[in-house]
Amino acid sequence: MPNANNPFGLKPLRDAASGVHNGGLEMFFVPAGDPTALYIGDPVIKNGSSDASGVASVIRAPSVGPITGVVQGFVPDGTNDVLGYRAASTAAYVLVATDPEDLYEIQDTAGTIVAADIGLNTDMLMAAGNAYSKTSGVTLNPANKAVAATLPLKILGLVPRVGNIPGPYQKIAVKLNLSTEAHASAGV
Repeated sequence: MPNANNPFGLKPLRDAASGVHNGGLEMFFVPAGDPTALYIGDPVIKNGSSDASGVASVIRAPSVGPITGVVQGFVPDGTNDVLGYRAASTAAYVLVATDPEDLYEIQDTAGTIVAADIGLNTDMLMAAGNAYSKTSGVTLNPANKAVAATLPLKILGLVPRVGNIPGPYQKIAVKLNLSTEAHASAGV
């Protein structure tokens, strides 16, 4: 049976050091002036501002460049937590996985990542999230795989799971290569 086409952004797999993802999260503020909706699985980056209490602000990360972390949830406020995503132009507090050692899985819609690509770096395709399913639309961009240290994701291989077969919509294991919380490295 072929893989299902269900983009979900970046989903935590495990911690690279211990093998256990402990779910450690940091809280960040997203200002109402940000016109982009945020979903669980969306990569975010600090934007150099904060709320009135000093909580650092983040915005959705671009497809190329550093990433601070990945949205894992929303602080209950009666709006965003009920919606299941942060609506565009709505102030919210988001919970973000920021550990640069976390490993993630992401969908390769084209299905062109192969074993020879393990160790290369790549970027993302930043499609809008789905308000109905409350999932991120971010997927892996296999067209830009390279050794460049300036690419945000490092390809680790096919996620070893029953039903995840090589080809279109395969799920690929990655780690943040270009993190605001660590140093980048060239691909191999």
